Amino acid sequence: MLKLGVVGYGRIANRFIPEAKFVSGVNVEGVFGPNKESLINFYENHQLMFWTLDYEEFLNRVDAVYIASPHQTHYEYIKHAIQRKKHVLCEKPMVLFEEQARELYELAQKNNCVLIEAIKTGYSPGFNRLISTAKSGLIGKIKSVDATFTKLVSGQLRELNKESAGGSVNELASYPLLAIIKLLGEKIESVNYYTHYDQQKEVDLFTQINIKYKNAIATAKVGLGVKSEGDLVISGTKGYIYVPAPWWKTEYFEIRYEKSSENKKIYYKFDGEGLRYELSEFVKLINSNHKETYKLLSSESISIIRIIEQFSLGKNVQRI
Repeated sequence: MLKLGVVGYGRIANRFIPEAKFVSGVNVEGVFGPNKESLINFYENHQLMFWTLDYEEFLNRVDAVYIASPHQTHYEYIKHAIQRKKHVLCEKPMVLFEEQARELYELAQKNNCVLIEAIKTGYSPGFNRLISTAKSGLIGKIKSVDATFTKLVSGQLRELNKESAGGSVNELASYPLLAIIKLLGEKIESVNYYTHYDQQKEVDLFTQINIKYKNAIATAKVGLGVKSEGDLVISGTKGYIYVPAPWWKTEYFEIRYEKSSENKKIYYKFDGEGLRYELSEFVKLINSNHKETYKLLSSESISIIRIIEQFSLGKNVQRI
């Protein structure tokens, strides 16, 4: 039985614990974080074995770590855990800089540890069927991918806090970029960004990311202050695939052709919050002594982080 510890006690961590009960071979033992009151509440609510304010003690009592803390803390928590030869499943974005991502994946390989980024869509059965269907040739050669993910938030939230690395791109871009890179690959020629920026909060509320490949184009739209249709359209030379909102919880998609009589509908069940899929893959890798999964390669994770970093650095960014 794999002993798993949770770093963090926020919304995603609270959703993770019930999901873990659906994954065999793993037990969530305890929780670590900087706030004693929050730790105790989380520990009691989920009936865990322990809580601690000491990261060293935490690592001594677990085999693997699930990190769901604020973005900027990920790097140090991951690095220290891997140095202690603990496997790590970390929420997206795993880190905010490409150089850090490369360092951590190399460190994990050196220490014989599993390190994967928890972009839950990438591990779900429906999404993986979608990718294989799109690349099978049924819609011809893929020439365009358009993916959108928006949700409206307001108030004093981490997502809208510059000091917590908030903003639409940091919060949401991992999902559409995952779809784009899975479908079109990592050989990107250029990326540019158009963003609606909140001058007071100093975060982006809506951003369109335009990506150019040698023989294809892609658009990712993300927003925390602008609402749009959260669908995914994969355009090919013979037809296209339409995935309705919320496409990141892929349960249904339709292959559409010029002749509507040839259209095909495909259904897949998406269980719960979907977090069970990433955890199941994580446990599977550890037990099989494999360090990487085709569902989200380390190089793909790095490519996603690179695009997020370029936006943060203001490269090819135009404010509107």
